[in-house]
Amino acid sequence: MFASTVVTLGCAFLLLMAAGIGVVVAITREANRLEAQRQAERIEAAVNTQIKLSEQRLERLVAAGDLLEALQQPGSIATLQAAFKRLSGQLMDFDGAYIGGTGGTVLAWIENPASVDHAGSSSPHHIEALQRGAKSSFVATVIGDEVTPQFGAAHSTIVTDGGETLILTVMDLSRIASFASESGSAPLSFVAYRHLSSALLSDLAERNRVTDVRLVIRQPADALSKLGLRAADGKVSAWLTWSPARPGDVMLRRFLWALIAVAVLFSAIFVFVVQRLRASAEQIELRERQIQRLAGQDELSLLPNRRSFDLTLDQTLAHIHDDGPSLAVLLIDLDRFKAVNDTYGHTAGDELIRQVAVRLSGAVQVGDTVARLGGDEFGIIQTHSATPSGCAVLGERILASLSEPFAITGAEVTIGSSIGIAMAPRDGTSREALLKLADTALYEAKNSGRNRYAFFETQMNRSMQLKRMVEDDLRHAIDNDQLMLHYQPQVSVDGSTIVGVEALVRWQHPAHGMIPPSDFIAIAEERGLIVPLSEWVLRRACTEARRWKGIRLAVNVSPIQFRHKDFVANVIRTIDETDFDPAQLELELTEGVLIEDADAAEAAMMDIRAHGVGLALDDFGTGYSSLIYLRRFAFDKIKIDRSFLEYMEATGESAILVHSMAHLGRALGLRVCAEGVETAEQHRFLQAIGCHELQGFLFSKAVPASEIDRLLRLDNPFAEILAAA
Repeated sequence: MFASTVVTLGCAFLLLMAAGIGVVVAITREANRLEAQRQAERIEAAVNTQIKLSEQRLERLVAAGDLLEALQQPGSIATLQAAFKRLSGQLMDFDGAYIGGTGGTVLAWIENPASVDHAGSSSPHHIEALQRGAKSSFVATVIGDEVTPQFGAAHSTIVTDGGETLILTVMDLSRIASFASESGSAPLSFVAYRHLSSALLSDLAERNRVTDVRLVIRQPADALSKLGLRAADGKVSAWLTWSPARPGDVMLRRFLWALIAVAVLFSAIFVFVVQRLRASAEQIELRERQIQRLAGQDELSLLPNRRSFDLTLDQTLAHIHDDGPSLAVLLIDLDRFKAVNDTYGHTAGDELIRQVAVRLSGAVQVGDTVARLGGDEFGIIQTHSATPSGCAVLGERILASLSEPFAITGAEVTIGSSIGIAMAPRDGTSREALLKLADTALYEAKNSGRNRYAFFETQMNRSMQLKRMVEDDLRHAIDNDQLMLHYQPQVSVDGSTIVGVEALVRWQHPAHGMIPPSDFIAIAEERGLIVPLSEWVLRRACTEARRWKGIRLAVNVSPIQFRHKDFVANVIRTIDETDFDPAQLELELTEGVLIEDADAAEAAMMDIRAHGVGLALDDFGTGYSSLIYLRRFAFDKIKIDRSFLEYMEATGESAILVHSMAHLGRALGLRVCAEGVETAEQHRFLQAIGCHELQGFLFSKAVPASEIDRLLRLDNPFAEILAAA
């Protein structure tokens, strides 16, 4: 990742530098191009100006009249030559001039001795080139592109003769003057010329601030530093060239150090960024290694966590074969850990976890893995002596170690543990299967009394499958209103009147038939379904019992439901929605409701009674502190548990206990109801000791609501039953 980041930054840096250099080069080239274009324009304008000046001088010379006067006087050619030479002072700007007649004859000429040595010459230098240029200029002037000729006007052209280039200025004198000689008069033309000499070019360069202006006969390669000298016939036979100014290069050289400084600065920034990225990458790598280490370690116990446990188990199982060595997975759950947390606080619970981790690590052999899977649950992968006997020895050692007292916050705390064991390859060869089976064995160990270990057995899996099926189907039955209620009558002590009914849920499973409450109530409590189930029972019971005026409706409340934060609100809402009389409702609580948090239970009971709902203490006498509950909590009724009547004799201990409980209830002003009444002797005994209500198979089992309707229509519904008994 670091390398890719550096490469990306390097590419970005190079692109940025390339873009900067490209911009500088483009600016430099454009500046050079613009300056070269301006120089070419200045040189072209200077040449044109020079030509124009030559034309104007020639025109002024002719207009002055001296030349015309000389031409109009009759005489010989020698006389004309002498007169023409007298005008040489006015032709100093030219290198030479001549007057030509018909047929290309030269009547008179002069040449600047400083530029041409004409001794012994009978005609001007370059006469053929001059006459050819004069003719071309004259033709272009007279018959050029629809231009009306202006006689007396000068015209210029460029001619080349050998290695020399001349600026030729021609004026037609045929209409304004004529020379009369012995042979008669003839049309005349005035021709002046000037060399494009090095002196002229140097002056041109100096005045136009151009370097090294040269005249060449071969076309230069640089299009921006050349100017073609076009003759009258349109041909270019010579070029002016020069060394173009390069202001962009000057600017680049002037700012070169600044550009270098910027490049160095950017390079330093890039190096700094790379170094910072390297340091950050090293820190990230270090943190990732630390995170990976922490990700596989439990922070509290410093043991491997579930993730590390799973990885180790997968790696170990990969080397397990049917005929090879075996391993065992032990799941350990601490007993009474929650009580330690609640009593001594979470700090004490954390310390207990740390001490348990130390003891478990000391109980296993080197090479075995101990991990904390979460909460108070630990796991062990046993690879040494992973036989049933070896696992049993390890299980006993763990139970003994964890049964020893722990010193927590200055106090001795004693807990226990439950252990579930699954073996590979005997029970399974995958991690998911082994953990599931070990958890099933752990559940069996806890249900068998805790503080013990249990190996997974096949029937455990069938039991778990049945529970899972019941759980799934029960959830569906609650959601789709597929349960039913039966009601067991509660009758007056003489057996003549039904004073109340107890609602009992029934489940008619579509595939397994009638499932008794003892089979699915416990599962509902384990799987978190008891609250929706209890709410369904209360709502259905209130709806159906609304038609039984004056009859109390008893509904059982589980400890989990009672401890729910919205319990009272849900009960009141159900009563309101079903339009049921709260004075007819009686909630039956067990001592398990009161044990965990007596203060919260008392507050909830006071709140529910304030709405007119009655409370009954169910299974009275089976707990260890029922008398305390009777004194503290405001119950309306106690129900003597059926276990006291099952083997009761008139003079036995059970009879004495039942008599005492009935007398206590009456003394406290409570109604007393005896459950499990099945014989006439029990009926007579309970009637004699002063019970108020009776409930049992002697009168009726739990029946549908329609049967309760029938019994209520009878004056004495149980008379025949009691008479027969």
